[in-house]
Amino acid sequence: MIIEGILSVFSLHTILLIFGGTVLGILFGSIPGITVTMGVALFLPVTFSMAPIDGLSLLMGLYIGGTSGGLISAILLNIPGTPASICTCFDGCPLAQNGQAGKALGIGIVFSFLGGMFSLLVLYFISPLVAEVALNFGSYEYFSIGVFSLTLVSTMSGESLAKGIFSALLGFTFTFVGMAPITAFPRFTFGIRALNGGISLLPALIGLFAVSQLFEASETPYQQLEHLKAPRIKGFGFSRSEFFSQKLNFLRSALIGTGIGILPGLGGAICSVVSYGVAKNQSKTPELFGNGSIEGLAASETANNASTGGALVPLMTLGIPGDNTTAILLAGFMIHGITPGPLLFENNGVLVYGIFTALLIANLFMLISEFGGMRLFVRILAVPKHILLPIVLTLCVFGSYGLNNRMFDVWTMLFFGILGYILKKFSVPSTPLLLGFILGPIIETELRRGLMRSQGSFLPFFTEPISGFILILTIIIVLYSTIRTLHRQHRSA
Repeated sequence: MIIEGILSVFSLHTILLIFGGTVLGILFGSIPGITVTMGVALFLPVTFSMAPIDGLSLLMGLYIGGTSGGLISAILLNIPGTPASICTCFDGCPLAQNGQAGKALGIGIVFSFLGGMFSLLVLYFISPLVAEVALNFGSYEYFSIGVFSLTLVSTMSGESLAKGIFSALLGFTFTFVGMAPITAFPRFTFGIRALNGGISLLPALIGLFAVSQLFEASETPYQQLEHLKAPRIKGFGFSRSEFFSQKLNFLRSALIGTGIGILPGLGGAICSVVSYGVAKNQSKTPELFGNGSIEGLAASETANNASTGGALVPLMTLGIPGDNTTAILLAGFMIHGITPGPLLFENNGVLVYGIFTALLIANLFMLISEFGGMRLFVRILAVPKHILLPIVLTLCVFGSYGLNNRMFDVWTMLFFGILGYILKKFSVPSTPLLLGFILGPIIETELRRGLMRSQGSFLPFFTEPISGFILILTIIIVLYSTIRTLHRQHRSA
């Protein structure tokens, strides 16, 4: 069955479909606003007339390529091509601005590939077992994970923890706009119908990181705009010692990315943020994070690509999508008359192992395509800023509008761009705001669900073993961070 499934992919037609899907996915991921979910959804109708293995192989190529492609614009333009590439901006762009764009791209590409391959091994060998463990996670556990993730605010706050907390609370506040979870009661919409659906993450993301940067650049006179030269790249752009120095960071980030990716509804953005925060906490040089640390870049790209295989575990074994993109992939299975779930391996074993092989080939094509295009990508840096910046702004507008085909998302992008610009002027970090914006809906929704299950009692959040352990660990980390901060202040005094 395994050999038959592998051989089902090795036809010229299927290989070309995987290659084409991967390259298109990279293009979708690298253009701000055009997410991997949008790319997979656009090509879903194309697979109607294809054989199941051909159609699903094309979609898998789009999935793998789109997830990795976000690193290109994140590193070169400081604009995350996808929400999963948020943390790639923090160190990738400083490296590029310091003349090390080749190194940043090389590290991002290689660790994207390795993270994806690690998660595929998990998917191959232990997916049914891991899926059974994931089934034990309910509303109590998801709430606890959300609260635990908030401890990362301290690592993303820079010099002032108070400003970081303020930024995170501001992000939380924006998540209250729109229909309340569970009850669907409109909140803070002020009679604006477009706000009923809440504030979309992608326009906010583009505004905070791209438009605010454009506002900053507009302060600089044309004559003083810095025009960078495209650097020369040798090999993958980094040394062997730099690669092997990240082996523990890679393993930790891959485990985080795969583990969080398996839990339905969390997605690559949270994998990336959590992995980046943990890497900074464990690093011997945390002061380099945000200034061009290869540790931070490797952690982000490993985790967000490891989430791809992780998100497929509950899809393939339980029929539960792990994120938005795998929800579209579920539709891809269904239109071909295939129902993912516990019987998939038994009834469609050949197809399952064919998909596994397609994912492996897509990861290899992703590595080859991005490595082959590295020297072309870095030429973006040589484009004069007075030409590049208007093009970037145009892409931002198209990306925001294309999300829901409405101008409201463009105004949202502009609002968050102005907000990000103001925050920079007052030295308030915008990353905690984004963390609060991402975690807010998860924490609120799961808190409401948990209280409904317990009939208003908070006790089960602590008495359920997994949830209680995570909350106790959160308290320990908060106390440790507080004591360490006070100790540093005492020593400096």
